[in-house]
Amino acid sequence: MPLLFRTLCCTLLLVTALPSWATLYRQHGYSLYGQPHYPENFEHLDYVNPGAPKGGTLRVMGSGTFDTLNPYTLKGTSPINTGDFAQLGISELNEPLMAGSGLYDPSGDEPYSAYGLIAESLEFADNRSWVVFNLRPEARFHDGQAITAEDVAFSYRLLKEQGHPNYRSVLQDVSRIDILGERRIRFVFKRPGNSLLILRLGELPVLPAHYWRDRDFASTTFQPGLNSGPYRVTNVDPGRSVVYERVRNYWGRDLPINRGKYNFDRMEVEFYRDNNVAFEAFKAGEFDLYIDHKASNWANAYQFPAVDNGDILKREITHEIPSPTQAMFFNTRRTPFDSLPLRKALGMLFDFEWSNRVLFYGAYQRSLSYYPNSPFSATGVPAGQEFLNLSPYRDQLPPELFLQPFSLPVTDGRGIPRETLREAVELFAEAGWKLRRGRLENDEGEPLRFEMLLVNSSLERILQPYRANLARLGIDMQIRTVDRAQYKARLDQFDYDMILTTLPQGLSPGLEQIGYFHSSQRNVKGSRNYAGINNPVVDELVERLGAASSRSEQVAAARALDRVLLWNHYTIPNWYINYHRIAYRNWLRTPDIPPYTLAIRSWWKDPASN
Repeated sequence: MPLLFRTLCCTLLLVTALPSWATLYRQHGYSLYGQPHYPENFEHLDYVNPGAPKGGTLRVMGSGTFDTLNPYTLKGTSPINTGDFAQLGISELNEPLMAGSGLYDPSGDEPYSAYGLIAESLEFADNRSWVVFNLRPEARFHDGQAITAEDVAFSYRLLKEQGHPNYRSVLQDVSRIDILGERRIRFVFKRPGNSLLILRLGELPVLPAHYWRDRDFASTTFQPGLNSGPYRVTNVDPGRSVVYERVRNYWGRDLPINRGKYNFDRMEVEFYRDNNVAFEAFKAGEFDLYIDHKASNWANAYQFPAVDNGDILKREITHEIPSPTQAMFFNTRRTPFDSLPLRKALGMLFDFEWSNRVLFYGAYQRSLSYYPNSPFSATGVPAGQEFLNLSPYRDQLPPELFLQPFSLPVTDGRGIPRETLREAVELFAEAGWKLRRGRLENDEGEPLRFEMLLVNSSLERILQPYRANLARLGIDMQIRTVDRAQYKARLDQFDYDMILTTLPQGLSPGLEQIGYFHSSQRNVKGSRNYAGINNPVVDELVERLGAASSRSEQVAAARALDRVLLWNHYTIPNWYINYHRIAYRNWLRTPDIPPYTLAIRSWWKDPASN
């Protein structure tokens, strides 16, 4: 069938299949709720400098190491999947259909909108049962070949069949795809009303079919892939460094969404396994900016000449970015962590206030939510729509959940009080662990012992006081730190008792929460349901969150989910801050930092500097 005839037929079928009352939309961007902030004819984002000069080299640090440049599969760790890398504005990711949501280029001033990148526009009906993306004719891969609907379809199939489970969990709600023309493609959904899926499909990286068709997609590789973005990888020292150079003839350089961004000609990334070594390298001038995650370092380690004479600027920048879910995760697939009273008791023995006073210089707040620093945190007692979301499950939830706010024991920062220890011992007894001969034992006389698996050795000093608190009741917690490759392999296989890790949380929680908390992901190797949650109430609330059709519905569903997760004590919540701690060379220039990102992709070098 000729392409033009096929396109006309498919378009006719699309229109005739709609109810007579349906409204069709064709837009330059998409907002989950309401209209995007920027109109169709916008010239640039408000927070960038559209006249920022191009040029210079920015040297930055990578955290840990990497063993592949393929970011799309379960096997290996690529640079974009290492700490802080996503903030740098460079990656080995292919460009997506739209920018503003997701990992590739998150918005700095909107919580749930995206604008056309490879796609110049999108079309959808008001029942949100399908979406059509219209591709830009100028969109090109780095080899000059045009990006087509065939590439989009190929990417969808490849990522769904061979990609990381995170992609598969998002794409499973698509029932079919239709190529309507060379630059026009439609995704049809399994159910209507799936507003968030449109945003997530806009985040779909578009891979070159002609490059990947005859290559092993699932294997690790240090060969840079064929991309389409503003930078290309030009040099790789496996596991140690990556060099990115700006693509001079980048097809999207003049798009409004890109104006004022990607200003450095060259970005050099050196990877450090140890943050203390990295900081010393920063002090010695080995790289140009340092995002500090260590409170004691921030408080005490900046008395050196480059700071004193102004060569390095030290800033705290308040933000409104939802903090990640950082916590100690129990693996409930294993005994004894399948016991709620035991998990709650173990959580009571973590003295956050002592750690904050002695180790963190009072810098942090205790996380009492899976969505800290965001409007999705469950506070007070359930009310309004959140209460209505929870009411059908009253017989499956603790009565206290409806009567009092969730809380954790608070100390004076000088040790666990006897009353808290006594309450913990009672909970342990309820779980079948009695205090005998100075240690907790089960009915078989076996002591309570488990292993905390870490990948970051600097966390050991934070966990040693917790280990000492547990030892007061004869609980033996072993701390084991392994290299990143072994750590990832064990996480992928759920081969651990407890871990201390984070779950990234975005400005608009939705489908990724399935991977974090839904029972369907409990036994999917490589999923991020680290706690092994298998709870029908959680499942239904996760699905309700994904199906929310308004901001108010989304907030209410997220708060209900947050509350149920908290009261089940799947984790021991950690801490968070609501500001960036960053130090950088004084020749770096920044825009007005927006609330939702550090916007490093829109920084530039002062042309007057050497």
